[in-house]
Amino acid sequence: MTHAVNPSLLTPYALQTEQRTEPLGTGERHPRLSWRLRSRRRAAAQSAYRITVASHPSDLNTPSRLLWDTGRRTSSDTLLIGWDGPALTSATRYHWRVEVWDETGTRGGSAQSWFETGLLNPDDWTAQWVGRDVVNLPTFDPPEDDDPEGSALQSPPLQLRRAFRATSRPVRARLYATARGVYEPRLNGVRVGDSELSPGWTEYHRRLQYQTYDVTDLITEGPNVLAAIVADGWWSGYVGFDPRRAAQHYGERPALWAQLVLDFADGSRQVVATDPEWTEQPGAIRAADLLMGQTADARRRTPGWDAPGPEPVGFSPVAVLDTAPGPLVAESDDPVRVVQDKPAVSVHHLGDGRYIVDFGQNLVGRVQLTIRGAEPGRRIVLRHAEVLDEGELYLDNLRRAQATDVYVADGTGTEVFEPQFTFHGFRYVEIDHYPGDLAAGDVTARVLHSDTPWTGSFDCSDPTVNQLQSNIAWGQRGNFLAVPTDCPQRDERLGWLADAQIFAPTASRNADVSAFFARWMHDILDGQDSDGAFRDVAPVMTLDREAAPAWGDAGVIIPWHLWRTYGDLHALEGSFDAMAAWVEHIRRHNPDLRWRHRTGNSYGDWLQVGVTTPRDVLSTAYFARSTQVVADAAEILGRSQAAAHYRALHAAIRSAFVESYVHDDGSIEGGTQTGYLLALGFGLLPEALVDAAVGHLAADIEKRNTTLTTGFVGTALLCPVLTDHGRADLAYALLHQEAYPSWGHSIRHGATTIWERWDGWTSEGGFQSAAMNSFNHYSLGSVGDWLFGRVAGIDQTLSSVAYSELLLRPQPGGRLTWARAEQETARGRVACGWSLADGLITVTVTVPPGATARLHLPTSDPAGVREGDAPAAGRPGVLAIESHPAGAALRLASGHYVISAAAPEPTLPVPQ
Repeated sequence: MTHAVNPSLLTPYALQTEQRTEPLGTGERHPRLSWRLRSRRRAAAQSAYRITVASHPSDLNTPSRLLWDTGRRTSSDTLLIGWDGPALTSATRYHWRVEVWDETGTRGGSAQSWFETGLLNPDDWTAQWVGRDVVNLPTFDPPEDDDPEGSALQSPPLQLRRAFRATSRPVRARLYATARGVYEPRLNGVRVGDSELSPGWTEYHRRLQYQTYDVTDLITEGPNVLAAIVADGWWSGYVGFDPRRAAQHYGERPALWAQLVLDFADGSRQVVATDPEWTEQPGAIRAADLLMGQTADARRRTPGWDAPGPEPVGFSPVAVLDTAPGPLVAESDDPVRVVQDKPAVSVHHLGDGRYIVDFGQNLVGRVQLTIRGAEPGRRIVLRHAEVLDEGELYLDNLRRAQATDVYVADGTGTEVFEPQFTFHGFRYVEIDHYPGDLAAGDVTARVLHSDTPWTGSFDCSDPTVNQLQSNIAWGQRGNFLAVPTDCPQRDERLGWLADAQIFAPTASRNADVSAFFARWMHDILDGQDSDGAFRDVAPVMTLDREAAPAWGDAGVIIPWHLWRTYGDLHALEGSFDAMAAWVEHIRRHNPDLRWRHRTGNSYGDWLQVGVTTPRDVLSTAYFARSTQVVADAAEILGRSQAAAHYRALHAAIRSAFVESYVHDDGSIEGGTQTGYLLALGFGLLPEALVDAAVGHLAADIEKRNTTLTTGFVGTALLCPVLTDHGRADLAYALLHQEAYPSWGHSIRHGATTIWERWDGWTSEGGFQSAAMNSFNHYSLGSVGDWLFGRVAGIDQTLSSVAYSELLLRPQPGGRLTWARAEQETARGRVACGWSLADGLITVTVTVPPGATARLHLPTSDPAGVREGDAPAAGRPGVLAIESHPAGAALRLASGHYVISAAAPEPTLPVPQ
C-alpha cells in the first residue's frame, strides 16, 4: 500500500521482505526490507528513511504500540535493510511502514506492507510424517498400451484425511505443510492455496521447504476435514535421464507433513497435525509422474472424502513413517503457479475420435479438457509434443518421458479433466478417443512456472527480433519451474549450472529472479564436495560427477550476479567460501595454471557448429574469470588479504593463458569464434593484441557469410563483445541472419521458443538426433541481455550495484528504426529507447530516484544535442555533457528525458 498524492513527491513503492512481496511464512529471524522509489521530479533522491513496525496496521499510527521504530535514519539505502528490531516470534504477522525524505530534507511519501513468520523453532512442530501403510499398498491396474511407462510399478497417489471439530470460528488459522513428493492441500472440500507442485525441488537431503497457507476463511464451527493428495513428484518419481526411479536419490514412497494451527478469540489454540489419527485411501488418480504423465479414472472417485461427513468407506489408518521433521526450511521464493491460460488456436480432426490441438505457442504446463457425453469407462488419451512431423506429433525427442495423460470417464455428463501432478513441454496435444466433436473452447493450455515477478520488456521495429525476444521470454517461463531446467519435455529437466549462469543476465532483465536464484544457490552449495568441486547440476543426481568448466563456474558467477544486479550481499557472503574453494580446487589440480587436468566432465562450448574450441582454452579462460570474480568479491566483503591473493592468481593465470594460447599476431589457439570471445570478453589479452584479435574474430564471421559457430558458452558473449569492440554492424548482421545457423533460422521455421541446438530442424537434414533435441531450451537465448543492454541501451557501470549508476548506451543498427526497453530494477523503473527519423536520433530515458546515469548518445553532431526543445547543456537534471567516441556523453540525474541530436552515421549494410 502506497500513500501519495503529488506525483512529484518522492514516494516508496513495491515494498519487499526478503525479496518477496508480503511473504507468508518467512523463516528468516532477521529479514531484510526493501523498497523502490518514484518521483516525476528530476534529481529526486532519498536522504533519510524511517521504518516502523506493529502488530496491526492501525497501530502504525500509535507510537506507543510500535514494535520497532528506526527513527529517522540519514541514509540513501533502500535495498535489503537488515532487521535490527526485537526478536521475531513464530507464526506472527508484522506490518511495516517506510517513510522517506527527499534530497532537500522534505518529507516524502510513505508505503506499508507486511510479512509473516513461519515456525521458527524446532519445538513449534508437533506433526509427524505419515503415508500409506505398506500392508495396504495397492498397485496400479494392469497397464494398457497407452499407459505411461512404468505406471504398473507405481502406487496411486495418497488421499489423506483427518476429521476434527472446531469449537468456534477461529480469528486466525494457518496451515504449515509439505510433502516428500508433491502435494495439494484441501480443507472442507476446497483446495488450499494456488501453488502447484509444492514443495518444489531442492536438495531434499539438506533442505525440504514447507509452505504456509492462510486458511482462516475455510474453517467452520463444528466438523471440519483437513485433507491432502500426495504424489511421487521429485521425491520418488522419475527424475532426469536416470533409468532408475528417484527412490535411488531420495525415498521410496511419498509422505505428508502438516500442521494446522487455529487461534480463537479467547486466546486459546487448537493444533491439528499429521499423526496416527489420519486415514488414507487411493482415489481417482491412479498414477502420477512428472515425466510420464497422470492417469485418472473418474469411476474411482470418492465423493466427499475431503469434506465433513461420515468417514468414507475404504479409508484405512496411515502409517507414521518418521517422527523427526528432517531438514525443514520455510519456502523462500515464489512457488510454481498457473500464470495464464492459452486457448487453442486450431483443432484438427484426424478421424475416429482423434484430434490434434495447436495452442500456437510452445509452453510448459498441462491441458484442461472438457468432456461431454462420454459413456462410463471411455479412455481418453492426451499426448503432448513440441512440434509436428508431417501432421503427426513428433515424440522421438521425448526419449523415455511418455508425457501422456489418461482420463477414464465415469459417464456422469459434463466432465473436466486437468492433471495436477505432472507437467509437459508442448505446443500440440493429441486427444484420442474423444467422444463427439471437440471444439476449441473445450481445451485450454494452462501455463505453469515459478511465479517470478515479470519486470522487463523489450520491443523494436523488426517483427523477427520481437519474436526472438518472445521466444527468449517463453523459454525462461517454461524452464524456470522449481529449478532452472535445461528443457521441460524429455526425461531430463535438470538444473544444469552452465545453462543457468550464461542465461542469468537475460533472466534478470525479464523478471525479478533474485529470490529464485538465491534459493537455488543453496542447492549448488549443497552439491559441492570436500575438495571444492561443484557438480554439473543442482540438485545433485546420483551419477553426477565433478562439474565441467563453465558449469562449475556458476557457483562463482551467480552469487556475483546477484550482488551486482540486486545488491544481495547476503548471497555473496554466504557463497564466498565455496567460490574460493572452487578456484582452489582447480589450482590444486592444475599447478601450471592451465586448466588441463579435469577430474570430472568437460563439455567445451556445447553444441558449437562445425568447429571445436580447444577445451584447454575454454577451461583456462573460465579459471581466470572465476578467479577474477572471487578477487572482486573478496574486496567487496572487506577480505583484503584474500583479494590480494586472488588478484595475483588472476594475473598469473592470465599470463599463462597468453603464453600458451595467444599467438603474436593476436590469433587464439584453435581459431574459433568462441576462443576469441572468451579472450576478449574476459579481458585476457594484452592491450596491444586486442584489435588484432577482434579482426580475426570478424574475419571468421565474415568468411562464413555472416554466420556464427558458437555454442552455449560462446553465444552469450557474441553480440556484446562485437559491439564493445566497434563491430556492432556484425552483431546486428548476426541478429538479422535467417540462414542456418542463426536465431532467425529457427524463427523462420516456426519457433516460438529458443531451440536447444541451431540445427534442431533444417530443410536439408530434417530433425536432428532425437537423443538430444529440445525445442525449448533457453541457453542460446542469452542474447536477450544484449537486446536490453546494447540495442535498447540499459546497463550499469562496472562500479555500480543494483543499477545505482546507469550506463545507457543505445546502439542503433541493422534494419531497426527504433527500439526500447523497460526494467523494474531493484531501485525503480528504468527505461531507455531510441528512434531514427528525419535525420535525427531521439532517445527517451527514465532514471529512478537516487540513481544517476551516463548516457552515451550516438550522434554525428555532439554539439547539437537537445533536451526537450532546448540545448541539453544547462537543462535541469543534465549534470554534464561532453564529447565521446560514440558522439556525446551526458551525465543525468534521476528523471525522465527526451534527448535528440543528429543521427549517427549508418552502420554497414545488413544481409537481407
